[in-house]
Amino acid sequence: MTGVPASAEGGQGRPAPGGKLGAAAVNQASVWNIANILTMMRLVLVPAFVALLFQDGGYDPAWRAWAWAAFAVAMITDIFDGHLARTYNLVTDFGKIADPIADKAIMAAGLISLSVLGDLPWWVTGVILFRELGITLMRFWVIRHGVIPASRGGKMKTLAQGVAVGMYVLALTGPLATLRFWVMAVAVALTVLTGLDYVRQAIVLRRAGLTAERERAVSAP
Repeated sequence: MTGVPASAEGGQGRPAPGGKLGAAAVNQASVWNIANILTMMRLVLVPAFVALLFQDGGYDPAWRAWAWAAFAVAMITDIFDGHLARTYNLVTDFGKIADPIADKAIMAAGLISLSVLGDLPWWVTGVILFRELGITLMRFWVIRHGVIPASRGGKMKTLAQGVAVGMYVLALTGPLATLRFWVMAVAVALTVLTGLDYVRQAIVLRRAGLTAERERAVSAP
């Protein structure tokens, strides 16, 4: 992701050692770097995805296929802008703000739109969005004490959510329609479990931070 905080990606990475392209990217990093452009593209794809999904009442298989394509491109750009930002240190203040917004926006747009169309229960959308918003606020709550690193479970959760929403966007029938139900079930389970793990980490991190602050206060002259 573009310029995401270490709490979201487990570190922003460093430019490729000895790489001329990496050095050039660091020296010339600006808002108009390739990673930020991909993030901006993802933001533009959010309203485009919603418009395509709701064409002809939201149930036309062809339009839903186009909506799926827009959603898939948005998810793929998330992978590439993150790789570019970490590899070549293309970190900007714009990226730090826009990237997590773009990530949450495309997923929220997919979930809410599917619930509006009646394809996805509102409680599923509520659980996922509540978790994402809650974890974001929790990171701000503990940020002065440290960062919560991204876990393997969190990455699996993101992948499962993306695949599940993508499958619900497509007009699937038969066994594939049944499969998407189970993929979404896995996504919801991972959403809840990883959310609880983040809460645990946040509490431990905050306690450790407060303890360290008290020790510094006691030892200060």
